[in-house]
Amino acid sequence: MIRFALFLLAASLVLTASAAAAELVMYRSPGCPHCKAWDRSIAPIYPKTDIGRKLPLRQIEIGRRSDGPVALKSPVRFTPTFVLADKGRELGRIEGYAGEDFFWGLLERLLLQHGI
Repeated sequence: MIRFALFLLAASLVLTASAAAAELVMYRSPGCPHCKAWDRSIAPIYPKTDIGRKLPLRQIEIGRRSDGPVALKSPVRFTPTFVLADKGRELGRIEGYAGEDFFWGLLERLLLQHGI
């Protein structure tokens, strides 16, 4: 019984550590109207959602140095671009922002594709 309890504790620690490594990185540029629209509609609620709690958001302004760069599969050409990253490596991305419904649907599909 004690072994089983230790196994469950170890498994939960591993799952927590791997979930904490994943993040959503938003690449933005100054004056980007779509970034501002995202700021108005999604930014206030994102950290309060289930996705926001398990997938922290980090914002990076294009052209500025940032802490903890992400190894991207290709350059960011459009803003906003949302990169799903795990342990500093890009898993997938959403380019652009076409509104709330599209954002949540695309983000959920991206998470399902990568088992997050």
